[in-house]
Amino acid sequence: MAIDTTVETKAIARYIRMSPHKVRRVLDQIRGRSYREALIILEFMPYRACQPVLKVLRSAVANAEHNEGLDPTNLVVSQAFADAGPVLKRYRPRAQGRAYQIRKPTCHITVAVAPVETNE
Repeated sequence: MAIDTTVETKAIARYIRMSPHKVRRVLDQIRGRSYREALIILEFMPYRACQPVLKVLRSAVANAEHNEGLDPTNLVVSQAFADAGPVLKRYRPRAQGRAYQIRKPTCHITVAVAPVETNE
């Protein structure tokens, strides 16, 4: 079972209001798995990051099906990573006139799928 990375199709979700560290925890679980396995894992994981990752995965598979004419049953998650996006900086008032900075991180989620080569 070899992954054909020459016909890799990807989808990117940008500016997701979530920490890239928390999204990577979810992406590590689905990297290298088949589309069907990844769907099941994402459906039952208890993390909030699963929703945007699931949306990006479905988009990548739809791109592969529509643009490349690939069969979704043969697809494997070949790449999955989350890069840091811009950070929204906010301030919270504190005692005695002080202000504490609040950092609201964003991230860009990229998922790529590729077909599995069957040697028959």
